[in-house]
Amino acid sequence: MRSSTPNKATPCTRTHQIGALVLVTTTFFLTRLFDQTLSPPCSELYSSASHPTSLSSISFHPFSWPDLGYGSHLNLKIYVYDENEVDGLKDLMYGRDGNISPDACIKGQWGTQVKIHKLLLKSKFRTMNKEEADLFFVPAYAKCVRMMGGLNDKEINQTYVKVLSQMPYFRLSGGRNHIFVFPSGAGAHLFKSWATYMNRSIILTPEGDRTDKRDTSAFNTWKDIIIPGNVDDGMTRGGATLVQPLPLSRRKYLANFLGRAQGKIGRLQLIELAKKHPDKLESPELKLSGPDKLGRKEYFEHLRNAKFCLAPRGESSWTLRFYESFFVECVPVVLSDQVELPFQNVVDYTQISIKWPSTRIGPQLLEYLESIPDEEIENMIARGRLVRCLWAYAPESEPCSAINGVLWELQRKVRHFQQSAQTFWLHNRTVVNRDLVPFSHWKPPMPLP
Repeated sequence: MRSSTPNKATPCTRTHQIGALVLVTTTFFLTRLFDQTLSPPCSELYSSASHPTSLSSISFHPFSWPDLGYGSHLNLKIYVYDENEVDGLKDLMYGRDGNISPDACIKGQWGTQVKIHKLLLKSKFRTMNKEEADLFFVPAYAKCVRMMGGLNDKEINQTYVKVLSQMPYFRLSGGRNHIFVFPSGAGAHLFKSWATYMNRSIILTPEGDRTDKRDTSAFNTWKDIIIPGNVDDGMTRGGATLVQPLPLSRRKYLANFLGRAQGKIGRLQLIELAKKHPDKLESPELKLSGPDKLGRKEYFEHLRNAKFCLAPRGESSWTLRFYESFFVECVPVVLSDQVELPFQNVVDYTQISIKWPSTRIGPQLLEYLESIPDEEIENMIARGRLVRCLWAYAPESEPCSAINGVLWELQRKVRHFQQSAQTFWLHNRTVVNRDLVPFSHWKPPMPLP
């Protein structure tokens, strides 16, 4: 039975107001504390450079690296062109006479052109259906083929144009969803007409700057991807490596530079600096042939014998030495002002390397490096040890590898709407060309831009 006595509101006194404020404040701080306790660990490699760099404060798990910089999972489909389906593709892979072996091309700093192709052929993200593909990979070992005399510059240019004219899906998107690997400092300039035919395509390259010799850079930060150089498999594979790192106390030199001068001012300055300070900086003359030629094992034995590995620019901004240094566990010192580095969405390079102005190569550089305590050097090496898996072209089944990094970067490039100046569509979603011919009836060879 409902009471006939009306309810009386409890008066809100000052005591009640203070109590409510205390309750809200307590709840806020307890909630923040609870969130921090349950949040997944993340490395300071992802934090700003102004944060402390003490290793004791790092809770980085290398196998969770994509979550912060990319997303929760990979979801893309890549079609890999078969070497037999496009006339001319074999020439770009094996030369005009077909006698250049992929095994020969997989070695050295340009091996990424072969490794990425082989890894994508086995990828779980590969599709055999062009209709459902998000991206299309065009295999070509053109840099290796050129260096081994399989094609000259003119033939490379003509062959690329021939290949592209036979790809309807390239025409459909204007090349926006097609992927090409150019593994050297020349980048896409290896294909002299790239700016006409390939200026919207995704280019994988270790080189982000080529304006020193060209009027136009072939690298575009919006569409292209910087990839790691190809470090010798003997250093990147798990288990026994070609050369083991040395403890800091056993390293003979403060720093080293292992490279040829190539007439470059920065390299020449380092060689002269080594002559004046031979007890601090090692810079041996590298022989490319003859009995004194430095073998790959001897090379890495030299590289590991210093606390800092100096990486000046050569013919172009990037240098393989930057990546190699992580596997002998010396701190890389970048002396290349325009260099671009891979996977900057997830890696804070200020915590694992040093970048020094190339205009200040001299005794001041050695004095600065000498002032860094061994404890700080050890911390930088330890942090680099956690992310160097991103420089190794291991299968994507590995939790952390260069190919996984590339796949994450490619996913960010996927555009569900792929159009070109030659693509039109009607009310029923039929895609046609300028002559209103449906896409299914487009016949190669096709005119290119």
